[in-house]
Amino acid sequence: MAVPRDFGQQLPPQIPGQSAGPTAGNFQGSVTAGQATSQPLDLSLDDAIQRGLKNNLGMILSGTQTASARAQKLSELQPLLPDVEFNAHEAVQQVDLAAEGLRIPGFPTIIGPFGYTDLRGYVTWSLVDVKSLRTYMAAKHQFKGAELSEQDARDMVVLTVGNAYMLVLADQGLVESFVAQVATSKISLDQANANHDAGTSPKLDVLRAQVDYQSLQQQLIVAQNSLDKDELALARVIGLPLEQKFNMADKAPYAVFDKLDVDAMIKQARASRKDLAAMVEQTVAAEEQRKAATADRYPTVVFNGDYGVIGVNLGTSHGTGDAAGTLSVPLFREYGLRGEAQVAQSQLDTQNAQLSDLNAQVDADVRDALLDIEAAQKQVEVARSSVDLANEALSEAQQRYANGVEDNLAVSQAQRSVAQANDQYVSSLYRNNVAKLSLARALGAGQDYRKYLGGK
Repeated sequence: MAVPRDFGQQLPPQIPGQSAGPTAGNFQGSVTAGQATSQPLDLSLDDAIQRGLKNNLGMILSGTQTASARAQKLSELQPLLPDVEFNAHEAVQQVDLAAEGLRIPGFPTIIGPFGYTDLRGYVTWSLVDVKSLRTYMAAKHQFKGAELSEQDARDMVVLTVGNAYMLVLADQGLVESFVAQVATSKISLDQANANHDAGTSPKLDVLRAQVDYQSLQQQLIVAQNSLDKDELALARVIGLPLEQKFNMADKAPYAVFDKLDVDAMIKQARASRKDLAAMVEQTVAAEEQRKAATADRYPTVVFNGDYGVIGVNLGTSHGTGDAAGTLSVPLFREYGLRGEAQVAQSQLDTQNAQLSDLNAQVDADVRDALLDIEAAQKQVEVARSSVDLANEALSEAQQRYANGVEDNLAVSQAQRSVAQANDQYVSSLYRNNVAKLSLARALGAGQDYRKYLGGK
């Protein structure tokens, strides 16, 4: 069965100024949790998704990106707050006046040792610093965008795990179908051998039945291999040890989905998609960065002060202090200021373009998912009918051959039709369920995946 393995994922957007976020490949990996047991695990779709939300690598990397953005926000806040330090200074000195070129008759050439103790606190505070304020506001929006991207990653995990789970169910359906077809083909082969031995059918019937039987055996081997590999892929995305055996506790669901109000769903998606909201926050952050670049031209006012006690020792010390205000105005940094502003403006233009594109992509995601659901539902209904008709045709051909009405060519052709019909049914059922998961993702409602799979 040709089933798509590229899920068409929409990744959480990267936050400007932060390390790269999770990629599509990251969502195919995980951090392995727990140890394998000898008993097979009953794995439901809900359980698989919960494991994915805890262990999927894309989810974990999204969380670390949020932590990095939080740390960046704290770093940008510090320039707006007073910087207070304490310094304890103990000094002992001895001076050689002769070494300094001072030779005074009757005056000692060596002075000291002498010393003093200084305990002092220092304060530095930027009272007027528009650039730091704008930079901090940008960091706040970047952090908010990272939080939203982490929430969006949850929808990505639901889609990724759900797709992997449905793919294993589809593989199981194919394996079961081929097992039944191999058994049926063996009956036809035995019948052809019996007829040939009785002299009522030619050797050609036996050879044809033998080829059909071996062809189905080969297809069964391929289907079983695909099942084994896709089970490993499912274990990888949810963090199960690869040697852990598990049973699929759920069956592939099917229910007609008739809520196809495109305009209402697009409106819902634009209000609910966390990746779109994160992109909005990134754009606001880029606007603040552009304002910060402009604010480089503004004057800054910095207060510096200290107060402490100084003396030969603490018992003889006396309080002293100092306070100063500094006004700084950039006079000639034109090329540097223009360059910073142009870089910030280009980043803002990039963000605006990406935001516009993502708005259109949200629209396209919803429409694509609805088209896929509508087409898959029609395919499922047609495939169901084809399976029934193909089985009926096979039964009729077997009876005609058993009664000696005709040779087993019709049986061979009917067996191929049954195999093709079962393949199409399993594939269409898989596509229908993945399309519903994709719709939940497109609407920003990945956590409500059960509602969409159930068709309600």
